[in-house]
Amino acid sequence: MTDIVKRSPTDLVDQQAQRVVDFLQQFGLPSDNIIAEQNERAIIGQNLATYLESLPADVKRDARYLSKFVVGAGIGLFDYSLNAIWNEVVLDLRKKAIAYGIDIFFDSAVGGKAREFYKTDEDLASLKDAVLLDTCRKLELIADTTYKKLKHILEMRNDIGISHPTNYTINAFELLGWLQTCVQDVLNDKPTDAALQVQAFINNLKEHRQPLDEPTRRTIEGKIIELASHHVASILRTTFGIYVAPDTDPQVRKNISVIAPAVWSNCLDEPKFKLGITLEGYNTNLHREKYELGEQFFRTVGGNPFRSSNERAVIVDSLLDQLLEKHNGWDNFHHEAPVADSVASYVQEQKDILPNFATKLVKVLLMCRIGRGVSYCNGVSPRGKSYYDNILTMLGDQYAPHAMAALTHYEIQRKLGSPVARQQAREALELIRQNVINGRLLEALDFLIANIEKNGKCVLDSRFKTLTKEYINW
Repeated sequence: MTDIVKRSPTDLVDQQAQRVVDFLQQFGLPSDNIIAEQNERAIIGQNLATYLESLPADVKRDARYLSKFVVGAGIGLFDYSLNAIWNEVVLDLRKKAIAYGIDIFFDSAVGGKAREFYKTDEDLASLKDAVLLDTCRKLELIADTTYKKLKHILEMRNDIGISHPTNYTINAFELLGWLQTCVQDVLNDKPTDAALQVQAFINNLKEHRQPLDEPTRRTIEGKIIELASHHVASILRTTFGIYVAPDTDPQVRKNISVIAPAVWSNCLDEPKFKLGITLEGYNTNLHREKYELGEQFFRTVGGNPFRSSNERAVIVDSLLDQLLEKHNGWDNFHHEAPVADSVASYVQEQKDILPNFATKLVKVLLMCRIGRGVSYCNGVSPRGKSYYDNILTMLGDQYAPHAMAALTHYEIQRKLGSPVARQQAREALELIRQNVINGRLLEALDFLIANIEKNGKCVLDSRFKTLTKEYINW
């Protein structure tokens, strides 16, 4: 009687694996480093069944990726198995992004001018896996520890996966560990409470068509202060996107304008600058309505200094032309202030003064601050004066030489023929002196302060030229 030998699944798989190797060799194809060694396949056979049995039935029911993983791992195609499980991770991360809110997700994942090309669920496929993974972490759709594990798996998949030629072989324990990470830490993972709160806040804001009362506004602002900076950045990006959308309900836009200053003030600078680039993109791509609404948003939050350098340079240059025109025109005391306010919205700190408009900025502001030399209001616009004083005070060591050089300009020299204008010039120099530290610049300013009220041409004195020769090209 013939004995019947019961073979294990591993033995059967080994036979199939050997047949594949023999087939490759028969046709002269490379057969080394294609299929994992027998001892590695044996580890899979001894451990994989136990792990699969531990998974709930609902996890396995439609898990075709697990079937592909088992087939690949059993035959010894470990890189195929890794690719199968990673593809499922990507699909799951995309589902998390859709559930969280596709607009919020794209606002965090895509910056600048490219954002307008990402709108629907299908556009998620255009994101690189690394960007998808990084954004899920930033929005807390996955835990930090899970992110680190997945980052490693992605790097290994990219470096040794089936689509990349390599001499590295994945070992069985690595593969089983990656499987466990992907199934337990990702496919069964949920977003954090903070992420869900942000999602709920955005969704509620989009649907809230009643005015926000004062207690609600204070409550929202209190919650914003408590959020992590990356969540505040997400809220800022998304509320901006809702605000500039042409089909947004006017009351929703009004509600956003109420809470936006608090969001803006609690946000780091980098997301603000990125919004400035986005706004410039609207203008470049002729999205006129979105651009105008974006400008409105930036005015509401006091964000003009965060607009792109190119835009600021062009806008400030145009505003300075307008300011000079108002200054020289009829009823300048009344008409200067609104334009001065617009200029000041772009120059809130010294760092907001761009070198390419510094010379013109300082010259025009000095002309307005020195005034027209008449006795009424000492020749200076009363409402514009506070704006001029504020900017002149922030010039410091970097831009004080621009102010002293501007005094030599023929237009200002003509103004200094008036005693009232010379008095105002002295006051302007005293304001500039307040934040100057450099000893030589202080000496030069003190010279002008001591002499300009008596002689408007003291700026052309040889003693002053000697003091400032390192700072002004005479």
